[in-house]
Amino acid sequence: MKILPKIDIHVHSTPEERFLINIGDYSYATPEQLRKIYDKTGVEKGVLLPSGNYGAGSYDMVSMREARDMVKNYPDTLGWWFCSVHPRAGKNTPDVDLSHFINQLKAHGARGIGELTFNMYFDDPYVLNLFKHAEKCDMPVIIHIGNMGGDYGLVDELGLPRLEKVLKMFPKLRILGHSQKFWAEIGSDCTEENRNGYPTGKVTPGRVVELMRKYPNLCGDLSAGSGYNAISRDPEFGAAFLEEFQDRLYYGTDICSPTNINNPMLKLSALLDEFMQNGKISYRAYEKISRGNALDLLEKH
Repeated sequence: MKILPKIDIHVHSTPEERFLINIGDYSYATPEQLRKIYDKTGVEKGVLLPSGNYGAGSYDMVSMREARDMVKNYPDTLGWWFCSVHPRAGKNTPDVDLSHFINQLKAHGARGIGELTFNMYFDDPYVLNLFKHAEKCDMPVIIHIGNMGGDYGLVDELGLPRLEKVLKMFPKLRILGHSQKFWAEIGSDCTEENRNGYPTGKVTPGRVVELMRKYPNLCGDLSAGSGYNAISRDPEFGAAFLEEFQDRLYYGTDICSPTNINNPMLKLSALLDEFMQNGKISYRAYEKISRGNALDLLEKH
């Protein structure tokens, strides 16, 4: 069977090297640097997510205007972009018409919203208003889950009760789960201690599996070390998970820095290839997760 080039649902980049993205770290990868990483890891092109607009998670900013222009200038590496809309945009009220902003960005080519990294509870009235308008505008969202304070990302407790509340409230909103605190809950062994990292060992299906079975609007962004770990820690379970949810899983990397060439997250492409070649997943599932689902999501507008 043919090895397929991947579509990356989650990547960060900058038009030029400039500020450090975190303490002691490097600048975001430029499109030229990103292209070299993609060529080594079997990725065709990716979805650019603006960064830094929420005041946490990075010390540099890639604006939506820059993201749009980078997609225009580097179409062979960056095929699409997501926009960033803060829940407090506009009049700073929980009932502001955020569709006014989202539809403008959509008209300029944005294909989704995210990743959501502002440090607010999932069911904060401001955040619920953003979800309401994302659903109304038919824009998928990528979520990052964090702790309250000293962290970044939407906040939820162990067991993801607030995420479930949102899934119930907005059944037509496609939510792509991402980050350690999401993927750690793929197993029933998730605890307060290990949900911030990368649990290891055999997997007994946990909360993420339960929620994905219950809510067809919950999807999985397989980027970063957390996504790779969720699938690779128990290959037998990982393959079965990919097969079961093949219609709602998206290959991703979460590349930020040129140094990420050595990050475990880049092993996911080869792992998908291996699972397909060894018959652990069907070719249909392989094609959907590697690129088909992303193209369906991104090209529907």
